[in-house]
Amino acid sequence: MAWWSFRPYVSVAQKRANAMKEVAKLAKGGRTICPVTLEGKKIATTFWGKAWCENLESYSDFESRLPRGRSYVRNGSVVDLQIEAGRVSALVSGSELYRVKIDIRPLVSKTWDCIRRDCSGQIGSVIELLQGKLSGSVMEIVTRQRTGLFPEPAEIEMDCSCPDWAGMCKHVAAVLYAVGARLDQQPDVLFKLRKVDHMDLIAKAEDLEALTRGSAEQPTIAAGDLQDVFGIELEAPDPPGKRAKVKRRKNDKPAGKTGVIQVRAPAATRRGATPPKMRPAKGGKKR
Repeated sequence: MAWWSFRPYVSVAQKRANAMKEVAKLAKGGRTICPVTLEGKKIATTFWGKAWCENLESYSDFESRLPRGRSYVRNGSVVDLQIEAGRVSALVSGSELYRVKIDIRPLVSKTWDCIRRDCSGQIGSVIELLQGKLSGSVMEIVTRQRTGLFPEPAEIEMDCSCPDWAGMCKHVAAVLYAVGARLDQQPDVLFKLRKVDHMDLIAKAEDLEALTRGSAEQPTIAAGDLQDVFGIELEAPDPPGKRAKVKRRKNDKPAGKTGVIQVRAPAATRRGATPPKMRPAKGGKKR
């Protein structure tokens, strides 16, 4: 190849500007753009994101291409990332805007049944699962190679519009790392990608939901149960229209011939206050 056939050098900033122009056109056409932007140099910081990246780096098939992929995702070259059931599609900024498509086979039902059985009763809530707040045994189950949630190289089919003929080019490697970064914010997309329902791993979800509802309600005791609980008796309320009975205190004097009930005045009254006038009982005479 003659020297004049090489493309002129284009800076990363210029490549990015060119890519963003194309992305803007796609956005105007109705495509939803979801770029991958990292804070700092770490690609992933949570349990699911780091576990994905560590699993990716454990396969020797990908070893030679991964370093360039890390550089690409760190400098923001993955300008769009879409994760669907069984498929990852992305736009990566390079010498031009490249289109990457990665198909991942669904998790084998036998493997999923094994994961569910091994995790049975060990994961209490969706929050616990998605935030990675799992016991060591559960973490080992879901991240183990060949029988865990992460795909093997043989389960991944990659395609990129770049001229690189390698099975995994640097753009594909960048997208695979970008999936780990996306799992930091949306860990549930891993289950979507493998076409399984993460709710199947939650232990006794119905019981937990009932307990949550019950804790929000204040318990009450019916009036009829008070006697059994506290050992007290309650008088039934007077029916409408019936006059309430007057109970005499210990020091009250019984009614005399006049039929007037003489009630001992309170202390405040005995010390000089004028006692209240008493009405004569029915049939009695005024004094």
